[in-house]
Amino acid sequence: MEKKQNQRPQQSWLNWNTFFWVMLLLLIINSFVYPKFGQPTVKDTDYATFISYVDHGKVNKVVVKDDIIYFTVGKEQFKTVEVDDPQLSDRLLKAKSPNKSGRIEFTKTLPQKNSPLLDFIIWWILPALIFFGLWQWGAKRMMKGGAGGGGFLSLGKSGAKVYAERDVKTTFADVAGQDEAKETLKEIVDFLHNPKKYTRLGAKLPKGALLVGPPGTGKTLIARAVAGEAHVPFFSISGSAFVQMFVGMGAAKVRDLFQQAQQKAPCIIFIDEIDAIGKSRDQAMGNDEREQTLNQLLTEMDGFDATKGLVILAATNRPETLDKALLRPGRFDRRIIMELPDLEGRKAILQVHLKDVKHSDIDLDKVGRATAGSSGADIANIVNEAALRAVRLNKNEIDTDDLLESVETVIAGEQKKGAVISPEEKRIISYHEIGHAMVAACQSHSAPVEKITIVPRTSGALGYTMQVDAGEKHLMSKEEMLNRIATLTGGRAAEEVMCHTVTTGASNDIEKATQLAREMITIYGMSDKYGMMQLEEVRNRYLGGNTSLTCSAETARDIDKEVARIIHEAHEKATRIITEHKAEMDAATAILLKKETITGEEFMKVLEDNSPEPVAE
Repeated sequence: MEKKQNQRPQQSWLNWNTFFWVMLLLLIINSFVYPKFGQPTVKDTDYATFISYVDHGKVNKVVVKDDIIYFTVGKEQFKTVEVDDPQLSDRLLKAKSPNKSGRIEFTKTLPQKNSPLLDFIIWWILPALIFFGLWQWGAKRMMKGGAGGGGFLSLGKSGAKVYAERDVKTTFADVAGQDEAKETLKEIVDFLHNPKKYTRLGAKLPKGALLVGPPGTGKTLIARAVAGEAHVPFFSISGSAFVQMFVGMGAAKVRDLFQQAQQKAPCIIFIDEIDAIGKSRDQAMGNDEREQTLNQLLTEMDGFDATKGLVILAATNRPETLDKALLRPGRFDRRIIMELPDLEGRKAILQVHLKDVKHSDIDLDKVGRATAGSSGADIANIVNEAALRAVRLNKNEIDTDDLLESVETVIAGEQKKGAVISPEEKRIISYHEIGHAMVAACQSHSAPVEKITIVPRTSGALGYTMQVDAGEKHLMSKEEMLNRIATLTGGRAAEEVMCHTVTTGASNDIEKATQLAREMITIYGMSDKYGMMQLEEVRNRYLGGNTSLTCSAETARDIDKEVARIIHEAHEKATRIITEHKAEMDAATAILLKKETITGEEFMKVLEDNSPEPVAE
């Protein structure tokens, strides 16, 4: 939102133009409507009726104009279409009339032609003047319209949303889970507040800072917080806004953005998704418009004076695609990594969002561990889902159970309470889920089982086993990964051993086990055959991590064999564990069929009560 003093001239100019065009429209309407004012109503009739009136001596006056016959009968006026009647003139001359003269007044009006000069003015000069006026109006709108213009009239304008310093209410207190990023950006804020503190030693304000991280980690939020802490105007624009159909328009938007920013300096420019215009320039895949826009951005970043307090913040999920010239020092001097929050970060984010809802005492540690791998946006969604659940249950405040259930809702979807599952399928699903839990419990270096359920979810899951690590883990050993693969194969192994069948319920387990085994070989160097050799390249690490093989076709075939061997060995291990614990499997499955959902503590109690000896691998 721009300042009022910047909007007044534009608004008064728009009011004058509105008045001008309204007056012109009224004049045009008046030219068509006014000549008809005060004229009597003319009724339509047919030619036979007209002749009948003439023969009966009722017609006073006849006027033929533009192939239309106008005639009066008493005080009424009629009109009819002229037909090819050679005897009409003689009939009118001989007919009687109620006039004093006793004869019908008969005239014919010849069509009048405009002079050539008037036709030239009407058909050539007037349209040209109207077109010129519209063009002038559009040109002035483009020059004076500001960032809020729309349509073709805003071509060349940046289109950035401008927030005055008083309009940015976000501060660093609203950002949690990104302490390192906040510390880095606090220095920029301090520089804007106390420039002499740094310039006395010759230090310069960083021209730009690039915020890099997965979606939902708060890149846009922390950029607004910088502006809110610095109390300066905030320009926000998406990189896609610079992409235009016409070559050169994106560069014009960049020029206009920096021109506006320099007029309001000190201020902050935030370009979200900068990879839309900042992709590496490639001759094989060139794009004239995008490259011109990027070149203009590079030029503007070199041209402005950093001592005026103009800072550029940009965000991207794909830093590997950005042009090298954009990332060099002097343009984006700092790269700020915003990873997914750790356990303490998730707890801090929960506290921030819980301020906006009524809640009881929340076990932040338990909820924080259950939300491992979640971003700040995910946690905000979980808190909102918990509030909605509390409303549905007519609670006065949300509690820990609401949050934990919301975690499952976000991950697996809502419960399908109306789903009808046959007893036999329910039995197979129960053994499948207990099989996962049994293999996990009978292995070392495996995350504890938190919950087992066979309640179907809207995501398609007919049940699931939730494992939650006791603490935050940053590394995973080879043994832990192999145990994880064995746990994933535990569901299929339970179907084979306990139900003597195999079902489609293991499809997601197979997908995850295959992916994990492949990553062990191609990315993490955990293969005895290939060792520390990169066989796969990770791309778009912050957007799911797509991979592509960097090896020959022969090696790719060997990788498939290695993956199959790892999964086969894990499956044999899971089958052996379940075979050795059939009694515990039956007991735990019976309880799960009865209750549909059991906790990890309940499962471990059943396992201990029915085990003849301490559970060991």
